[in-house]
Amino acid sequence: MEAKDMFRKWGVPAACAGGLLLLLAAYFMFFNATFGIKDTTYLYIDDDDTPDSVNVKIKAAGQPGLSCGFPVLSALGGYSVKSGRYAIEPDDNMLDLYRKLRQGRQAPVRLTIPSVRTMDRLAGVLGRKLMMDSVLVAQSFTDSAFCNRYGCDTATMACLFIPNTYEVYWNIGLDRFMERMQKEYKTFWTTERLEKAKAAGLTPEEVATLASIVDEETACDAEKPMVAGMYVNRLRCGMPLQADPTIKFALRDFSLRRIYHKHLNVESPYNTYRDAGLPPGPIRIASIAGIDAVLNHVRHDYLYMCAKEDFSGTHNFARTYKEHLANAAKYSAALNRRGIK
Repeated sequence: MEAKDMFRKWGVPAACAGGLLLLLAAYFMFFNATFGIKDTTYLYIDDDDTPDSVNVKIKAAGQPGLSCGFPVLSALGGYSVKSGRYAIEPDDNMLDLYRKLRQGRQAPVRLTIPSVRTMDRLAGVLGRKLMMDSVLVAQSFTDSAFCNRYGCDTATMACLFIPNTYEVYWNIGLDRFMERMQKEYKTFWTTERLEKAKAAGLTPEEVATLASIVDEETACDAEKPMVAGMYVNRLRCGMPLQADPTIKFALRDFSLRRIYHKHLNVESPYNTYRDAGLPPGPIRIASIAGIDAVLNHVRHDYLYMCAKEDFSGTHNFARTYKEHLANAAKYSAALNRRGIK
């Protein structure tokens, strides 16, 4: 039996029946828990979306039982599209969602800055996580004028990024995002950290550069202060760092398992076998553990280190070149036994 026939049977006047039907329809369109989802889902609205395309996205993401609710609210309320990432909760109704979209009440993204090796990889992460074009972001990171706006150059831009997790809006835009990263950078570099950097004779950018090398040398956070201390010793006595990871960065070949003499001839300011001192900038986004390892490096008199022959990821340290050659021979023999070339 149709609803209008039911009302007629109960003696409800036709006009009243029509009004009740409209109220029921409005309830199910706007106020009832509308969406066919069990968990929170997200709606991504772009700058070029229209009310019609937003409605299509609502139907795809929220699976509403009645799909005409949003177009009606949009027409009545004069909806103006605001880009962003919006949460649709299982107990939301269409009016709840409409209000979020109209008022621009976004759900923030939890963005983790990764400790990646190159800035184009960071650009790829930002393009996947935020409303950004990764190609344009990568181009900006190689633009001197863009980098200078944030107190960096193209080599030191990686220093600005502290690999923490941040809440940002999906449509934040590159300029506002960079301003946020600059603010987080200044917060990270506390007076205590700045004083430790000064005591080591390093600027924050130099600390990040050295930390990036330490991060590449060992994944063992407990060993990083020892590795950092060795490199600080080399810097202080004017000895080349001779850091294999800088050669991989110069060659842009991170798959190398062994560094041979032929690799050491690469023409690059990142060739720390050829040039003394630090390279122009980080060879990856330095981890917080790496930065703090440099700031709190172990004071010792080691000048050499070589990966342990047990492939534990840690190192044998040496004071003299003769001791180092013995350690290197053990590691080289272990590589040969495993057929690593």
